[in-house]
Amino acid sequence: MTSNVSPETSVETSAGTNTINKQVNNSPLVGVLLIVLGIVGLALPIFSTLVAETWVAFILISAGAAKVVYAFQTRDRGGFIWKLLLGVLYVATGLMLFVYPRTGILTLTLLLGSFFLTEGIFETILAFRLRPQQNWTWALVNGIVTLAFGGIVLFQWPFNAPWLIGTLVGASVLFSGVSRVMLSFGRGSDSAMNQTDPAASV
Repeated sequence: MTSNVSPETSVETSAGTNTINKQVNNSPLVGVLLIVLGIVGLALPIFSTLVAETWVAFILISAGAAKVVYAFQTRDRGGFIWKLLLGVLYVATGLMLFVYPRTGILTLTLLLGSFFLTEGIFETILAFRLRPQQNWTWALVNGIVTLAFGGIVLFQWPFNAPWLIGTLVGASVLFSGVSRVMLSFGRGSDSAMNQTDPAASV
C-alpha cells in the first residue's frame, strides 16, 4: 500500500511535534520554579506581602499614567477633567502605597477581608437559589467557608496584615507550580502514547 502523505506534510508534522515536546519538557521546569518561589513566599510571608503591595502600587501608577495620557489624547471629546482626575487618583494611590507601605498593607488586607466576606454572602445566597439542583450543597459549603474566612480576616485585622497577603500569594504560586508540573507529566504521557500509536497501527 502506498502512502499519500507528502514530504512537506511530514516535515510540518515533525516540526509541530518537536515544538510540543519542547513545551512539555520546559513546563516542569517552570512548575518547579513556581514551587520554589511559593515555598519561599510561605517561609517569608512578610517579605511576600511587601512584594505584593509594591506590585499593586506599580500597577496603579502605570494604569494612572495611561489614563492621564488618554485624557489628554481625548480632551476634545468631553469629560477631560474627570478623566484627568481619575488618572491622578490612580497615580496618587500608587505613590501612597510606595511611600507608606505599612498603611498600604493594612488597607489591602482590609479590602481582602471585605471581599471574602461579600463573596461569601453572595455565594451563600446563590446556593439557596440553586437548592433544587443536584449537589447545591457544595456551593453552600463554599459560601460558608468563604464567609468564615472573610470574618476571620476582618476579626484579626490589623494583626494579620503583615503576613496574610504574603501567605496567600505564596500558597497560590505553590499550587500553580504543582498543577503545572502534574499537567506537564500528563501531557508528556499523552504525547508518548500518540507517538506509539501510529507505529503500532503499521
